[in-house]
Amino acid sequence: MGWAVALHGGAGVPFSLPPEARQPREEALRHCLQIGVKALKSNMSPLDVVELVVRELENIPHFNAGRGSVPTNKGTVEMEASIMDGNTMKCGAVSGLSTVVNAISLARLVMDNTPHIYLAFDGAEDFARQQGVETVDTSHFITPENIERLNQAKEADRVQIDYTQPIQNDATKSETETPFANGDSQLGTVGCVAVDSNGNLASATSTGGLVNKMVGRIGDTPLIGAGTYANELCAVFATGIGEALIRGTVARDVAAMMEFKGLSLKEAADCVVHERIPKGTVGLVAVFAAGEVAMPYNTPGMFRACATEDGYFEVAIWSDAIIE
Repeated sequence: MGWAVALHGGAGVPFSLPPEARQPREEALRHCLQIGVKALKSNMSPLDVVELVVRELENIPHFNAGRGSVPTNKGTVEMEASIMDGNTMKCGAVSGLSTVVNAISLARLVMDNTPHIYLAFDGAEDFARQQGVETVDTSHFITPENIERLNQAKEADRVQIDYTQPIQNDATKSETETPFANGDSQLGTVGCVAVDSNGNLASATSTGGLVNKMVGRIGDTPLIGAGTYANELCAVFATGIGEALIRGTVARDVAAMMEFKGLSLKEAADCVVHERIPKGTVGLVAVFAAGEVAMPYNTPGMFRACATEDGYFEVAIWSDAIIE
């Protein structure tokens, strides 16, 4: 048994990206992975580790969370996040945030300081002010790049997920995706899972949602069992088309297959991603109590990174991982 930490910056990555889109995200993942490794080595709890790493990812505008959150169809921002402790199965979630700098920390406060699991919209914003968390004017999250993405999505009459993958309004309609001029139509949802040397597990994830989503839309990220789950066996978080992840209860299904069918983490994660969820809709990252890591996806690529106590260190987008 040993510690492990894994994170991702979104699925749906096309088969290629220009260096200016790829390199900053690779560097950001490596930076955040190193933060997680240092925290675990200093005996910080997995719950604190995943919050710390996701906070850092939220502060990096290259990903679709926090500072880089994408706009709704009204040009506003509605962020969401969740966090879960595998030992106690305590969890917290928030959605509809427009002023909170770090949604993941508000989700942690919901878990720690309320009798509830999930707060949203005005209630969540009021709670943020009561707790004294950092807030800013909503304009902080409205970047020129994301307004451009919104305008392009509106022109194409699309709701856009990570990078260049569209959600089709008509499930029977065939559609060829045309990447935007910069090869980067969106940014990636973020998350982190961690396990310490004693087998304690935690999961956290945060997102701005979908480009051009309807105001009030809630995805899988704040829904425990869909985008996030942790128990005594594993910690899981997922990304992709939220509606597909919600239908498939993706994060919980990985844990359930391990618990009730006796599958390994890899077997359970691969089954969910490659057999139970439509192709092109999901990627997930998970860790097992004994330190195993799984990072399957059924999209062309997924920004991901992981490190383990035995010295393994990986940063990857496509199948050709950078192992250090």
